[in-house]
Amino acid sequence: MCVFDAKGRAMSEPAGSDGANDPNDAPEGETGSTSTSDLTSDESQSANEGAYWRENIQLLLTLMVIWFACSFGAGILFRDFLDQFMIGGYPLGFWFAQQGSIYIFIVLIFYYVYKMRKIERKYDLDD
Repeated sequence: MCVFDAKGRAMSEPAGSDGANDPNDAPEGETGSTSTSDLTSDESQSANEGAYWRENIQLLLTLMVIWFACSFGAGILFRDFLDQFMIGGYPLGFWFAQQGSIYIFIVLIFYYVYKMRKIERKYDLDD
């Protein structure tokens, strides 16, 4: 008797099985075999899930790099250069360190929500 896991892949025979096909082993209406269309749909669903997560992680990494560049880069690393410019009467480097990175972070959150809705619709995962 061949046993299949939830994804339709053949597993080893259960312990104590003599390999005989016992009709009492399979639930009513199931023969224990998996059709080709089930395997194909599982493979395509798995490919869709992989593509969805790749896009999701790529978006997260991109937004985190932008946030890091604005908060650490503009507020600390490039502060001396940015201090030659003024915004609201304050040096730009100081402004990024105190307020700008927070504003950028809020904008990135709204952008993330917008993009994730688009990605979820693309992979038919929207609510």
